[in-house]
Amino acid sequence: MRKVLVLAAIVPFVLTSCVSKKKFAALEAKQKETQDLLNSATVKLNACLAEKDALSNQVDYLKKNNSDLINSSKELTVLTTKGAENLEKSLESLKEKDLKISRLQDALTKKDSVTLALVTSLKREVGIDDPDININVEKGVVMISIADNLLFKSGSYDVNLKAKTVLAKVAKVINSKPDFECMVEGHTDNVPIKNAVLLDNWDLSVKRATSIVRVLQNDLGVNPKQLIPAGRSYFIPLAENDTDANKAKNRRTRIIIMPKIDQFYDMLEKEMKTLSK
Repeated sequence: MRKVLVLAAIVPFVLTSCVSKKKFAALEAKQKETQDLLNSATVKLNACLAEKDALSNQVDYLKKNNSDLINSSKELTVLTTKGAENLEKSLESLKEKDLKISRLQDALTKKDSVTLALVTSLKREVGIDDPDININVEKGVVMISIADNLLFKSGSYDVNLKAKTVLAKVAKVINSKPDFECMVEGHTDNVPIKNAVLLDNWDLSVKRATSIVRVLQNDLGVNPKQLIPAGRSYFIPLAENDTDANKAKNRRTRIIIMPKIDQFYDMLEKEMKTLSK
């Protein structure tokens, strides 16, 4: 009986001990499962936080980019406005330059018109039918070429009476154009000359030019401020000095009637400086 009682007392204890181990194991398993879930949740949380930081950075970048785009758009608008203003100014400048070019062309056209009228007047006054007198326009100026047999004796620089008749007609035209200049050029052939008065063909050509100038000034009333004497010797021939006929062509006096060079080039310089601005 006593053994039965002892056994009865031990059995509940053993049973109780077995139940606690099972619960513990279950709890331990549950704890492990919970820990695994916690670890998994922690990993996901960290991933979410990292993604959040990345998205936050991206949002900040997009905001900045958007702000930059807005500023760029404003700057582009300003640049476009300035570009339109600059284009308008450029067009205005082109219009002004076109106007100045037109004025310059008008001035040149006017000069050509005056030159043409001068040629017509000279041909009418001097008489173009004379084969020893040639009137034409070269490089915008009127040129009258007179053979030396109408002006001088051979090797002389004394103007003859026949020449004064021709020069009087030239002087009439020069006097009608006080704003023009008259250059008188003496030309010779290549036959050497030297005597007690003349040293060479340079000397002869210069003295012939100054003789014509003196006649225009002293006898025909041309303003000396309009006159320019020049000697060219035989270095600008019309033909080769190989025949008597060609030498006769080269012995000539050329009278050039032209607008005053300084005034004309002052006008051109002024216009060109204006165009360059």
